[in-house]
Amino acid sequence: MGSTTLIGVPDQSYQPTLSQLRAFVAVAQHRHFGSAASMLNVSQPTLSQALASLEHGLGVKLVERSTRKVLMTTAGTQLLDRARSTIESADGFMADASGLGGSLSGPLRLGLIPTVAPYVLPALLPALRAEFPDVAPFIVEDQTERLLASLRAGEIEAAVLALPSGEPGLVELPLYTEEFLLVVPEGHDLDGRSDLPLSALATLPILLLDDGHCLRDQTIDLCRSVNAAHPAGDTRATSLATIVQCVAGGLGVTLIPRSAVSVETGKGALGIVEFAQPRPGRKMGLVHRSSSARADEYAAVAELIARVGGLVGV
Repeated sequence: MGSTTLIGVPDQSYQPTLSQLRAFVAVAQHRHFGSAASMLNVSQPTLSQALASLEHGLGVKLVERSTRKVLMTTAGTQLLDRARSTIESADGFMADASGLGGSLSGPLRLGLIPTVAPYVLPALLPALRAEFPDVAPFIVEDQTERLLASLRAGEIEAAVLALPSGEPGLVELPLYTEEFLLVVPEGHDLDGRSDLPLSALATLPILLLDDGHCLRDQTIDLCRSVNAAHPAGDTRATSLATIVQCVAGGLGVTLIPRSAVSVETGKGALGIVEFAQPRPGRKMGLVHRSSSARADEYAAVAELIARVGGLVGV
């Protein structure tokens, strides 16, 4: 982290503009002037001038520039969260002034984890258009940790992921709870059972998603809870579609959320096994920054997603 460098006496009458604050936040987020300018859809000289004007007005250097990298100064680090909060408040003010409070409109940058997006979006996007015709959704599919980082950086406004997030400074809105089911090759001895004890995992070759997927971590935790050995083999995949096809090919078995069953089990010779009560599962939620001025709007989106969950069988 760079040190704080005074570049002049602060102008007590100076009031930073939103454009200047947006330039600062974008540079801090990307640590690259070109990428920050692209994010804001401005030229690099325009962005550089906005940041320089902000630093001059404050009398302190916020970032250190070099030909290879951008570093945050101590002052920049201390002021970054306040700059983000100011931008969010201003955006919320404009939303309310435009009559958007309680009537969701404008851009909505929504993140979803990969084990949710393909199964919920086919019902969610039409429902969003029908209920909030003035909204412009932008969808980001990514793993939990990267979605949380995007939330912190202001790249997205809300995310659908498994709770608890374990992240401070976020509001967590519960959506629905869905069960895990076991996918086995068609004709497997367990195919069709609806009362499988969780302890059976100790004797099965469990296939996992790749590192970073919360479903992988949840599966490992379930295996450990019944003293199961580490899931078998080196087979890993970045998507449920691939791991399920590995099951169809006889490489093992895997756990999937109920919302994925109708989509994934129609693509191969597969069988479904339900666990005995109480069945393992996960609690899904929508999370957003606690500093956001659009909390009521995100609550409306959460209510819609919860309803959509019923449409996809969770």
